[in-house]
Amino acid sequence: MSLSADLREQVRRRANCACEFCGISEVDVGSLLTIDHFQPKSKGGLDDVSNLIYACAACNQFKQSYWPKTDAAPKLWNPREQSGSQHFVEQKDGELTALTPTGAFTIKRLRLNRGQLVAARQRRRQQAEAVQLLQRYQETALWLAQANRQLSDLAMEQQELLKEQRELLRLLLRRLNS
Repeated sequence: MSLSADLREQVRRRANCACEFCGISEVDVGSLLTIDHFQPKSKGGLDDVSNLIYACAACNQFKQSYWPKTDAAPKLWNPREQSGSQHFVEQKDGELTALTPTGAFTIKRLRLNRGQLVAARQRRRQQAEAVQLLQRYQETALWLAQANRQLSDLAMEQQELLKEQRELLRLLLRRLNS
Protein backbone atom coordinates (compact mmCIF):
# COMPACT_ATOMS: atom_id res chain seq x y z
CA MET A 1 0.00 0.00 0.00
CA SER A 2 1.60 3.27 -1.10
CA LEU A 3 -0.06 5.86 1.10
CA SER A 4 1.78 9.00 2.12
CA ALA A 5 2.98 9.35 5.69
CA ASP A 6 0.71 12.39 6.11
CA LEU A 7 -2.36 10.44 4.99
CA ARG A 8 -1.48 7.53 7.29
CA GLU A 9 -1.07 9.94 10.21
CA GLN A 10 -4.37 11.66 9.38
CA VAL A 11 -6.21 8.30 9.47
CA ARG A 12 -4.39 7.32 12.68
CA ARG A 13 -5.25 10.56 14.48
CA ARG A 14 -8.85 10.48 13.28
CA ALA A 15 -9.16 7.04 14.90
CA ASN A 16 -7.55 8.25 18.15
CA CYS A 17 -4.83 5.61 17.68
CA ALA A 18 -7.30 2.73 18.07
CA CYS A 19 -8.81 0.12 15.77
CA GLU A 20 -11.97 1.57 14.31
CA PHE A 21 -13.56 -1.88 14.23
CA CYS A 22 -12.79 -3.35 17.66
CA GLY A 23 -11.47 -0.40 19.67
CA ILE A 24 -8.11 -1.92 20.64
CA SER A 25 -5.54 0.86 20.95
CA GLU A 26 -1.90 1.06 19.95
CA VAL A 27 -1.11 1.01 23.68
CA ASP A 28 -3.02 -2.28 24.03
CA VAL A 29 -1.08 -3.96 21.20
CA GLY A 30 2.19 -2.14 21.76
CA SER A 31 2.61 -0.91 18.20
CA LEU A 32 1.06 1.04 15.38
CA LEU A 33 -1.99 -0.48 13.72
CA THR A 34 -2.60 -1.00 10.01
CA ILE A 35 -4.42 1.05 7.40
CA ASP A 36 -7.23 -0.89 5.73
CA HIS A 37 -9.27 0.00 2.66
CA PHE A 38 -12.89 -0.42 3.71
CA GLN A 39 -13.77 -1.10 0.08
CA PRO A 40 -10.72 -3.04 -1.05
CA LYS A 41 -8.70 -1.58 -3.90
CA SER A 42 -9.17 -4.92 -5.70
CA LYS A 43 -12.94 -4.25 -5.56
CA GLY A 44 -12.77 -0.63 -6.77
CA GLY A 45 -11.88 1.11 -3.51
CA LEU A 46 -9.80 4.27 -3.56
CA ASP A 47 -6.95 5.62 -1.43
CA ASP A 48 -9.32 8.39 -0.31
CA VAL A 49 -9.29 9.17 3.42
CA SER A 50 -13.02 8.36 3.62
CA ASN A 51 -12.27 4.78 2.48
CA LEU A 52 -9.37 4.22 4.88
CA ILE A 53 -9.84 2.54 8.26
CA TYR A 54 -7.30 2.34 11.06
CA ALA A 55 -7.44 -1.32 12.04
CA CYS A 56 -5.61 -3.79 14.22
CA ALA A 57 -3.86 -6.64 12.44
CA ALA A 58 -6.50 -9.16 13.56
CA CYS A 59 -9.52 -7.17 12.30
CA ASN A 60 -7.67 -6.42 9.06
CA GLN A 61 -6.83 -10.12 8.65
CA PHE A 62 -10.38 -11.30 9.40
CA LYS A 63 -11.91 -8.70 7.08
CA GLN A 64 -9.52 -9.67 4.29
CA SER A 65 -10.76 -8.24 0.99
CA TYR A 66 -14.44 -8.70 1.79
CA TRP A 67 -16.84 -6.64 -0.25
CA PRO A 68 -20.47 -7.61 -0.93
CA LYS A 69 -20.89 -9.03 -4.44
CA THR A 70 -24.59 -8.16 -4.61
CA ASP A 71 -27.00 -5.83 -2.84
CA ALA A 72 -28.44 -8.89 -1.07
CA ALA A 73 -25.02 -9.96 0.28
CA PRO A 74 -24.30 -9.18 3.93
CA LYS A 75 -22.86 -5.75 4.62
CA LEU A 76 -19.93 -5.05 6.89
CA TRP A 77 -20.31 -2.20 9.40
CA ASN A 78 -18.48 0.93 8.27
CA PRO A 79 -17.19 2.73 11.37
CA ARG A 80 -16.49 5.83 9.25
CA GLU A 81 -20.17 6.21 8.37
CA GLN A 82 -22.12 4.75 11.31
CA SER A 83 -21.82 4.54 15.05
CA GLY A 84 -21.20 1.07 16.41
CA SER A 85 -24.12 1.59 18.79
CA GLN A 86 -26.42 1.35 15.78
CA HIS A 87 -25.32 -2.23 15.23
CA PHE A 88 -24.04 -3.62 18.56
CA VAL A 89 -24.53 -3.39 22.27
CA GLU A 90 -21.85 -4.35 24.76
CA GLN A 91 -23.05 -6.68 27.48
CA LYS A 92 -21.77 -6.52 31.06
CA ASP A 93 -19.62 -9.59 30.42
CA GLY A 94 -17.82 -7.78 27.56
CA GLU A 95 -19.52 -9.67 24.72
CA LEU A 96 -21.05 -7.74 21.83
CA THR A 97 -24.63 -8.52 20.86
CA ALA A 98 -25.84 -7.64 17.39
CA LEU A 99 -28.74 -5.23 16.96
CA THR A 100 -28.86 -5.48 13.17
CA PRO A 101 -27.99 -7.98 10.44
CA THR A 102 -24.96 -5.79 9.63
CA GLY A 103 -23.93 -6.01 13.29
CA ALA A 104 -24.33 -9.79 13.33
CA PHE A 105 -22.30 -10.18 10.14
CA THR A 106 -19.57 -7.84 11.39
CA ILE A 107 -19.28 -9.62 14.75
CA LYS A 108 -18.98 -12.95 12.96
CA ARG A 109 -16.67 -11.80 10.14
CA LEU A 110 -14.26 -9.82 12.36
CA ARG A 111 -14.63 -12.18 15.33
CA LEU A 112 -15.39 -9.23 17.59
CA ASN A 113 -16.18 -11.55 20.50
CA ARG A 114 -12.76 -13.19 20.48
CA GLY A 115 -11.47 -13.77 24.00
CA GLN A 116 -8.84 -11.05 24.00
CA LEU A 117 -11.36 -8.38 22.93
CA VAL A 118 -13.91 -9.49 25.52
CA ALA A 119 -11.19 -9.33 28.19
CA ALA A 120 -10.11 -5.88 26.97
CA ARG A 121 -13.72 -4.62 27.12
CA GLN A 122 -14.10 -6.02 30.64
CA ARG A 123 -10.84 -4.34 31.67
CA ARG A 124 -11.98 -1.00 30.17
CA ARG A 125 -15.32 -1.31 31.97
CA GLN A 126 -13.56 -2.06 35.28
CA GLN A 127 -11.20 0.88 34.77
CA ALA A 128 -14.12 3.18 34.00
CA GLU A 129 -15.92 1.99 37.13
CA ALA A 130 -12.74 2.54 39.18
CA VAL A 131 -12.44 6.07 37.78
CA GLN A 132 -16.08 6.76 38.69
CA LEU A 133 -15.52 5.44 42.21
CA LEU A 134 -12.41 7.58 42.55
CA GLN A 135 -14.33 10.64 41.37
CA ARG A 136 -17.10 9.90 43.89
CA TYR A 137 -14.46 9.46 46.61
CA GLN A 138 -12.87 12.81 45.68
CA GLU A 139 -16.27 14.55 45.71
CA THR A 140 -17.06 13.00 49.09
CA ALA A 141 -13.67 14.11 50.45
CA LEU A 142 -14.38 17.67 49.26
CA TRP A 143 -17.82 17.66 50.88
CA LEU A 144 -16.32 16.32 54.12
CA ALA A 145 -13.61 18.98 54.10
CA GLN A 146 -16.25 21.66 53.55
CA ALA A 147 -18.42 20.22 56.32
CA ASN A 148 -15.39 20.11 58.66
CA ARG A 149 -14.64 23.79 57.91
CA GLN A 150 -18.26 24.67 58.64
CA LEU A 151 -18.17 22.65 61.87
CA SER A 152 -14.95 24.39 62.88
CA ASP A 153 -16.52 27.79 62.15
CA LEU A 154 -19.60 26.82 64.15
CA ALA A 155 -17.46 25.62 67.08
CA MET A 156 -15.57 28.93 67.10
CA GLU A 157 -18.83 30.85 66.95
CA GLN A 158 -20.19 28.72 69.76
CA GLN A 159 -17.12 29.50 71.91
CA GLU A 160 -17.59 33.23 71.28
CA LEU A 161 -21.26 32.97 72.21
CA LEU A 162 -20.38 31.07 75.41
CA LYS A 163 -17.86 33.78 76.36
CA GLU A 164 -20.49 36.44 75.73
CA GLN A 165 -23.03 34.47 77.74
CA ARG A 166 -20.59 34.17 80.70
CA GLU A 167 -19.84 37.88 80.54
CA LEU A 168 -23.56 38.69 80.54
CA LEU A 169 -24.08 36.30 83.44
CA ARG A 170 -21.27 38.03 85.44
CA LEU A 171 -22.78 41.43 84.72
CA LEU A 172 -26.18 40.21 85.80
CA LEU A 173 -24.78 38.70 89.02
CA ARG A 174 -22.96 41.96 89.83
CA ARG A 175 -26.14 43.97 89.45
CA LEU A 176 -28.05 41.53 91.58
CA ASN A 177 -25.39 41.61 94.29
CA SER A 178 -25.08 45.40 94.35
